[in-house]
Amino acid sequence: MNAPAVASVPVLLDLRNDFPILQHPVKGRRLVYLDNGATTQKPAAVIEAESRYYERSNANIHRGVHWLSQHSTDLYEQGRESVRRLLNAARSEEIVFTRGTTEGINLVAHSWGRGAVGPGDEIVLTGMEHHSNIVPWQMLCEQVGASIKVVPVTDSGEIRLEDYRALLGPRTRLVGIAHVSNALGTINPVQEMTRLAHEAGAKVLVDGAQAVAHKVVDVQALDCDFYVFSGHKLYGPTGIGALYARYGILKDMPPWQGGGDMIHTVSFERSTYADVPQRFEAGTPNIAGVVGLDAAIRYVRGVGLDAIAAHEHALLEHATEQLLALPGVRLIGTAGQKAGIASFVVDGIHPHDLGTILDTEGVAIRAGHHCAMPLMARFGIPGTARASFAAYNTPDDVAALISALRKAQKLFGTGS
Repeated sequence: MNAPAVASVPVLLDLRNDFPILQHPVKGRRLVYLDNGATTQKPAAVIEAESRYYERSNANIHRGVHWLSQHSTDLYEQGRESVRRLLNAARSEEIVFTRGTTEGINLVAHSWGRGAVGPGDEIVLTGMEHHSNIVPWQMLCEQVGASIKVVPVTDSGEIRLEDYRALLGPRTRLVGIAHVSNALGTINPVQEMTRLAHEAGAKVLVDGAQAVAHKVVDVQALDCDFYVFSGHKLYGPTGIGALYARYGILKDMPPWQGGGDMIHTVSFERSTYADVPQRFEAGTPNIAGVVGLDAAIRYVRGVGLDAIAAHEHALLEHATEQLLALPGVRLIGTAGQKAGIASFVVDGIHPHDLGTILDTEGVAIRAGHHCAMPLMARFGIPGTARASFAAYNTPDDVAALISALRKAQKLFGTGS
């Protein structure tokens, strides 16, 4: 079956020229970058903002009295306010800068968890969580004598609320939920899951790594207690992210790292700690990363998150139709509510081999378990090939993916 003409798919956004890396060929071919679930490419506005910071503004923050230090501090705190607006947090003090989603979850597990979770208590996670929303809780449970309960995932890659509700109980202390599954693209019913968790007396942490670049996020509407994300999946720099925590919880959490800038007073007898959020930002932070993240947030807000979501949904629907038209291709994750992620397996071709072959055609996808090994085990597969879309992807990229898959099937003798 021939793929329909690219012109049959509406192009809602035309952003490719904003991203310098996409102007450079790979192996002599136009770069088709479909590994956005792992990290997004950066627009010129972000690259220039970070470069400009080092050229004109570089200094340490909060403690200096000279102009550069004060200016750098202003840029850093401007970035915090930008994150607050992105998430619609009630106050900027609820935003803690981290290295990313993983560090944000570890911060909550160590600071909040060690005081709130004890012997016999339970943490509820879903079967589609990323390793970063599993391992920190396992470590906590081993330390305090708690246990983990897992909400099963259906064949379509969804959570049944009745299964989830059945696992909540008087010993449930925390629920950890992926807002969007990185391996399946499933958008979970976080607002309803949070309501049920709160009825059971539990707190809720939402892993928003795959959500913030693809949809509007409102932590007040979700009513979650913690929300974490990474800048590098939001068209921003690597090594920067943020934790949102409800102020009433955050102000009572102890610091989890000690050092400069997180203290109020220090003596060899005792130390007192700064107010939130500085209490959780020990040492010199990634100031340039915050400046880049601020630029990335301004970029996506300028484009419009609703427009990005509509664009990616159109590409996902088109890609799904084309993938299902290929013989021997099976989608893993067919939830009714999905973000722009298409995970699939191809009969007779290991995902790693598939990823390597597609790379020779200039098509970059992710192949493997996607840091979701329990989920892969649930589906009885070692991994999937994953095409994940971003605002700069186009129908031409979908056409290139399908063409490369046909060549791979021909090479392995598995196509029609």
